[in-house]
Amino acid sequence: MSQQIIAKIWYAIKTGDYDMTHHAFEKMADDKLGVFDIETAVLSGQVVKIEKDDPRGSKYVINGVGTDQTAPIGVVGRFKETGIFLIITVYQIK
Repeated sequence: MSQQIIAKIWYAIKTGDYDMTHHAFEKMADDKLGVFDIETAVLSGQVVKIEKDDPRGSKYVINGVGTDQTAPIGVVGRFKETGIFLIITVYQIK
């Protein structure tokens, strides 16, 4: 995977240039995850898959760990036309 892509995603998280869908917030609650868990998962993670079938843009699947440094978390997001990284869904990897 391109280091440029993960660097761009990391920058968006570090600078707060990201947003989350209502669905992502629901999934966070379902899995008892917090915003810091999601940010930590992205910043500690790697892009494991790029899905290019969405007409709105490529979706990036990131696997990382939460704030406890052990819980594996998946994050799926894409860049909006505005350059903001949109987190579409999150989940605890079981």
